Amino acid sequence: MIAIAKAKYIRQSPRKVRKILDIVRGKNVETALNILHFSPQKASYVIEKTIRSAVSNFLQTEEGKSKDPDDLFVKEAYVGEGPTMKRFRAASMGRASRIRRRSSHLTIVLEDMEL
Repeated sequence: MIAIAKAKYIRQSPRKVRKILDIVRGKNVETALNILHFSPQKASYVIEKTIRSAVSNFLQTEEGKSKDPDDLFVKEAYVGEGPTMKRFRAASMGRASRIRRRSSHLTIVLEDMEL
């Protein structure tokens, strides 16, 4: 049984989120939450929140009510690029330079370990 949770329009670049996501991919949910809770990066808060949402989604299903949430692991975790806001900043000699404020879409897929 799988459970999916998505977080959209995260105001951080996908590259920064992917850096933290690579640490928890394939790990047990409890281990992943411990790693994320004590890491200082901004992306770890959003990833932790999304994993908790996926666990909650799993427990709401009929199969999830009879199973233990400690048996879940992060099967898939990926981040895609969201919309980019284009801004301008003053540059030298009267010019303007473009600033791109990137956003991300995060997807977490959890699965229970079959014994």
